[in-house]
Amino acid sequence: MSSRRRIVLLGATGSIGSSTLRVIEGHRDRLELVGVVARSRLDELAQIARRFDVPHVGLYEPGSEAAPERLAHLLPKGARFYRGIDGVSELAATTGADVVLVASSGTAALRPTLAAIQAGKTIALANKEILVLAGRLVTDAARTHGVRLIPVDSEHNAIFQCLDGAHPRHIRRLVLTASGGAFRDTPTEQLAHVTPEQALAHPNWSMGPKITVDSATMANKGLEVIEARWLFNVTPGQIDVVIHPQSIVHSMVEFVDGSILAQLSPPSMTFAIQHALLHPDRAPGVVPTLDFSQVMRLEFRPCETDRYPCLALAREALAAGGTATAVYNAANEVAVAAFLARRIAFLEIPAIVRTSLGTIPVREASNLEEILAVEQEARAAADRLISR
Repeated sequence: MSSRRRIVLLGATGSIGSSTLRVIEGHRDRLELVGVVARSRLDELAQIARRFDVPHVGLYEPGSEAAPERLAHLLPKGARFYRGIDGVSELAATTGADVVLVASSGTAALRPTLAAIQAGKTIALANKEILVLAGRLVTDAARTHGVRLIPVDSEHNAIFQCLDGAHPRHIRRLVLTASGGAFRDTPTEQLAHVTPEQALAHPNWSMGPKITVDSATMANKGLEVIEARWLFNVTPGQIDVVIHPQSIVHSMVEFVDGSILAQLSPPSMTFAIQHALLHPDRAPGVVPTLDFSQVMRLEFRPCETDRYPCLALAREALAAGGTATAVYNAANEVAVAAFLARRIAFLEIPAIVRTSLGTIPVREASNLEEILAVEQEARAAADRLISR
């Protein structure tokens, strides 16, 4: 590569953001961080900006602590500060970036991502909600503007690598692997009494609380099934999920001739992030790779539907089409937050999602505003269920 690739990082203070910084730190000759965004953690964001001498800094939710005189003291000299969704959208679209890595969770990144697509930026996508809420809108925009969406989730990045330009007619199915989460070996009769602390004890990955609970319910795999449909333009029937406790095989592709390609690496997000940021180039990784001189087990087993009802609900939402997947995501977010706050039990999470899907009519949304309106409707419906 003749010059450094310029990166904007949305979600710099989260777990994926931290892994991204590690990759950029290890490849400063190839990658340059030109923009960082967080939701509200200004001090931590400013520390990152100073460490990498970032010229563009933004907050989705700037509070009183982001006063001009304080910013002048915290940020690198000459850095520009961007406020709110509109400001972050401007940062994503106009800062001279080559790649916008979307690592922030939730729906706040939708507008900035669309703005970056319209500006012709390559999108490295680690945000599940964007394609779950607005898969058709985002993929249509990417095609219109000739923008490539490179997945950063380890499962989708694995499929992306395995496909490597394969013709669609040669693909029989995509196989997403799942760790099974904190309760994969817990007797199902005990699930009604598990605690947030137990749900957050993931056996393989270090992630934020919401996605860790999603791993325990398998809602995250439901979201990934929906994402895979949009990323790879396959039918829902071509997407399978298997439990793989070791989290070493990140996903697989089976072709029509019966051949299966898999991508393997240790359970670290740095591998997928580095692949997305440097694609199509490759370089030495920043963490140790697999050691095949040591004994290694690779196990696979089917998902138990009674243990993971959220996965089946995601498939139902995908089959319903329209705004159903937005309802699924919104209801799940509200339910997980209530579980973490000890307002509901673990098994009430899928119950709230199921009832919400049955309550909110499915619509065909033609724009982002309609999608977000349905999402807010679903959040309110889930809140009412919890309050009862």
